[in-house]
Amino acid sequence: MKKNLITIAIDSPAAAGAGTQSKLLSKEYNLLYLDTGKIYRYIGKLKLDYKKRFDYALIKKKMKKVKIKHLKGRSLLSDEIAKAASEIAKDKFIRDIVRNFQHHYAYNPPNRFRGSVLDGRDITSVIMKDAMFKFFITASLKVRAKRRYLEFKKLKKNIPYSQVLKSLRNRDNLDKLRKISPLKKTKDSILINTSKLSKKSCFKKIKRIIDKKLKINGNI
Repeated sequence: MKKNLITIAIDSPAAAGAGTQSKLLSKEYNLLYLDTGKIYRYIGKLKLDYKKRFDYALIKKKMKKVKIKHLKGRSLLSDEIAKAASEIAKDKFIRDIVRNFQHHYAYNPPNRFRGSVLDGRDITSVIMKDAMFKFFITASLKVRAKRRYLEFKKLKKNIPYSQVLKSLRNRDNLDKLRKISPLKKTKDSILINTSKLSKKSCFKKIKRIIDKKLKINGNI
């Protein structure tokens, strides 16, 4: 592991803005950004593409060759893949494979980066327990549903707000109540509620916290 590594772990329920903030932080501090949910979507796509051959051996083989760029394809955004990913995330053995992948990139980012920022559901509690910075980003269910609804509208997906709200409520329950790595706020995570914050004001709030500690540690 590199010395003076800046590590940021973020957990959040769906549509709370963690992905947006993670991307902004990665640019601001030159950090590797890993959207951990995309890893499960990648494996979900494998399940659909290799229906007859899909097993743990195939997953291990493919994950050894996976690069960050493979997780950025628009093909991973389909509803079908999202459903497959949700089922896969319940499998303890698959989670172990994914955890090893996440942990490697979190603490061994390419040399051009000063560190890493990961967001997901179990980053602060499982993947990066000793991260330099730990945040739990959230927002009210209705605010998150409205944000997701507007995102769908931009993508020209005509999905009723009521359906988006129901879907997010179900997703919250799945994330919080699952037996393996449930979504929860750790005691040492800083709570950031984005319900009444713009993307810019939320970023400034997080940046102030990070800059203060980096300055104390002599990293700025």
